[in-house]
Amino acid sequence: MDFRKYLVLVFVLAAINSAFAQHNSPVGGGTAEKSDDAGVSTVLNINNKEGVFSSTASFTFDVKNALDTEQEGTVSYLLTDEKGVKVKTLSKPVKIGKKSSASYNFDIAGLKTGFYKLNMMINVSDYDDTTRRAFGIRPDDIRSAYAKPADFDSFWKDAKADLAKVKPQFKVTEQPSQNTDNRRVFLIEMKSLDNLTIRGWMTLPKNSNKNKQFSVLLGLPGYQVTLKPIVGREDDLAIITLNTRGQGNSRDVIHTERDAFISYNIEDKNKYVMRGVIMDCVRAVDFIYSRKELRHNQILVTGGSMGGYLAIALAGLDQRVTICSAQNPILSDVHNLVGTVEWPINDIRKYVAGKPDVTFDQVLHNMEYYDTKNFATDVKCPVLLGLGLLDPYVPPGNGYAVYNSLNTNKKVMVYKDLGHEVSQKYKEYEGSWMRDTFGLF
Repeated sequence: MDFRKYLVLVFVLAAINSAFAQHNSPVGGGTAEKSDDAGVSTVLNINNKEGVFSSTASFTFDVKNALDTEQEGTVSYLLTDEKGVKVKTLSKPVKIGKKSSASYNFDIAGLKTGFYKLNMMINVSDYDDTTRRAFGIRPDDIRSAYAKPADFDSFWKDAKADLAKVKPQFKVTEQPSQNTDNRRVFLIEMKSLDNLTIRGWMTLPKNSNKNKQFSVLLGLPGYQVTLKPIVGREDDLAIITLNTRGQGNSRDVIHTERDAFISYNIEDKNKYVMRGVIMDCVRAVDFIYSRKELRHNQILVTGGSMGGYLAIALAGLDQRVTICSAQNPILSDVHNLVGTVEWPINDIRKYVAGKPDVTFDQVLHNMEYYDTKNFATDVKCPVLLGLGLLDPYVPPGNGYAVYNSLNTNKKVMVYKDLGHEVSQKYKEYEGSWMRDTFGLF
């Protein structure tokens, strides 16, 4: 592999994934180290690289006292399941001498399969704080308790049939003012389900060979994110960024407030906004297949948050996708989100409260047709999945319910100290994986 191309691609993927996954997450990255800036600091470490264990969970809490006074009090933890139900607590007295440090090791045996939230607390003479982390026990054994609807496949077969009735009317318009020294930028437009116009961007390497064909990276948007053209230095890759209906430059018909988009027509599974959004993604593949300069057998679909959700949904519904990369996909194991996360459940409840003839249970039933894990069962192409154990929108147990529903070549990369995001290592792996798969050396 050309190492310079590899570095450039990593940079491009980093920019793409950052844009795709934006969701104003209250949980970010960083370490488990905390300090009061006055002399006491702590580090909580889950004693497994990915934060998962086959049996006994193990973690270490380090305390450093840089003060000239002895610190006396307690170190304790509260362990709950993902819904906040208490599983175990423990407290021990501690005494940390001046200008010294101490380390406390904890092991918890006998835990059931699943993920757990850990609140580690210190309460000493001059310092009080809580550090939050999570870990899993035998996550490969996690299975959703909620079955896929018997008519799931026929429901989406009908949606694709409705899409096929709409003439795409593909339109490609070069944007000379946005071109770079090595890439051309195009506005792309097409008709999708319900005869809505959707738009996005395509950037192509400048090339004098009119018969040259390029592998394709299809980027799908995060929730209420505006995708822009993505350019880079690589000379063998076309980059398409799609703004599905209600997003970016495709908001002319559906233009809800940010919080209202997730609930738009959710009371009717045949009119729910995500039906059209997912069909927009299928139409984007139609666009790729309509272009002679694009390699139809080399399509990477990628996205984070809602984009990760759409990547798996598209790969499940459209066998033309070659490989799929999904980071922190939302709407995963939807029933099990209730009581576990605030978003999108609170926004959906708010919507239902304003609809006297609609019940929350009715909406949950409709959401079964839009659950990430149910699309996952139909994916045939290789999948790369990224999960953060501190994700406030995609609890790791829900993410693993999706991963374990995949019956294909798959890999999961887990980040024990991250929230609704993935690390640079994920982006590097994604880039090299794509180049290896497509033979781009």
